[in-house]
Amino acid sequence: MTVMKLARKKIKRGDAVFVVAGRDRGKRGKVIRVFPENDRALIEGINFITKATRPNPQLNQQGGFVTKESTIALSNVMLYCETCQKGVRTSVRRKPDGPSERICKKCNGVL
Repeated sequence: MTVMKLARKKIKRGDAVFVVAGRDRGKRGKVIRVFPENDRALIEGINFITKATRPNPQLNQQGGFVTKESTIALSNVMLYCETCQKGVRTSVRRKPDGPSERICKKCNGVL
């Protein structure tokens, strides 16, 4: 059994992201949850799937088809910059007196 080293991801909960590959290419949304162990993220309004559910009388739940969001690979999304109006690469600016901040490589704006 080999031990895999997890890479540190730049996308966090609450970030605005832009989808660069896949069925929803060109859309943007807000990150609801990140799964770093699987390199995937759940994004609001992106990657909808249709799931068949069984009725559950104990929970007073009807059966049928439910549409819900599914996870998307982190390699298919980029952080979204409001000033550039597209997905951008980022870097980190370290401050000696406070927390570091992520900046856009194109416009040097804070994300």
